Amino acid sequence: MIQQLSLEWLNSESQIPQALWDSCFPSPYEGQWWYRSLECAHLEEQFTFTYGLISFNGEPIAIAPAFVMDEPIELVMPSIILPIVRLISKVIPSFLYQRTFFIGSACSDEGHIGIDPKILKAQAVTQDDIFLCIQEAAEKQAHKYKAAMLVWKDFPKIDHQILTNISKSKNLFQLISFPSALVTLEGENTDDYINSLESSRRYQFLKKLKTALPAPLDVSIVHLPDNQTLHKLYRLFSRTYLKGKTKFEELTPEFFEFISREKEAHFIILRHQSSQEIIAFMLCFDLKGHVINKFIGIDYDAPRDWFIYFRLWIEAINWSYKIGAKTIQSGQTAYPAKIETGHELVHLTNFCKHRNRFMHEIYKKVASLVNWDTLDPDLAIYLKAYPEEKPGIQLIKEGEM
Repeated sequence: MIQQLSLEWLNSESQIPQALWDSCFPSPYEGQWWYRSLECAHLEEQFTFTYGLISFNGEPIAIAPAFVMDEPIELVMPSIILPIVRLISKVIPSFLYQRTFFIGSACSDEGHIGIDPKILKAQAVTQDDIFLCIQEAAEKQAHKYKAAMLVWKDFPKIDHQILTNISKSKNLFQLISFPSALVTLEGENTDDYINSLESSRRYQFLKKLKTALPAPLDVSIVHLPDNQTLHKLYRLFSRTYLKGKTKFEELTPEFFEFISREKEAHFIILRHQSSQEIIAFMLCFDLKGHVINKFIGIDYDAPRDWFIYFRLWIEAINWSYKIGAKTIQSGQTAYPAKIETGHELVHLTNFCKHRNRFMHEIYKKVASLVNWDTLDPDLAIYLKAYPEEKPGIQLIKEGEM
């Protein structure tokens, strides 16, 4: 069966037919529009984008987005190991970065391999076959990019069994990742959402809203904002990005320009009533029943008792109910506010392989020490309160490799 599959690496989303994108990346996944915006955003200094087009007997059936970047290893290192890492980097500065070939999206919260459902329904080929084909092709492609590490980035539980099987045959190790966050919207309106919160969280949330709602702010939902507005939105985003403790990709003004043109993109904007200055925004994507709350910007000079994030969030809830959404995905980082607003943390895992066997074993050992509480101090606090939420790694026994 596997010999009937082939994979071709392409340099642009435009080389793949839109119909295949639509079949392989329906809601709740970011589709062709997302990758088009990333390609136009002048992110070349951070990422090299590529796409694996998988064919079965010459017929395209699946898409595997991928990218290459120099990954800062401090991002996932446990704090106990960081002093050693920094000491080594004084002698070998490049040690702080690991050129990595990622399978997944550079800026999405969850990894996804898009497979045309018709091919699986016909049982002509299995998902396991497709993933194995991708792994074998990715190992060769990583070598061409001189990437020492290969990573299946941020894959959810639904794919874990397949990737665990591949790990046994292809010698991958697992690395716990930053969780995503998801809210399921109960009932038909915002009151139903508030009532669905745990009593203690509901009390605190309503207390903050009581203070926040009288703040002199106008709310608007904007699609395709003008250039002046985009400039202000990007400036707010940059301030928020620099303030964050954990930093992933650094977006550009061009990204905001191009993403704003996509029909899925909507900006929830708070303006001061008197000056009409933008105080905060939240960029959300409408994906037919599912909302992705992707990026925010906040003016931190605003009064603290305006509780800007919570005001933004309640407006996102109002809008989500209005468009008929049932779920809101809010991404990685800023966990305290998300937990307080009723988000469920979604376990994500990386599946990794280093080209050098000796380094592979070192990274594998380090990965075994990584967990939510080592990745983020806020998650450590959360796990003390909810120890049952601690993610676990499906261990592979010696001799099964």
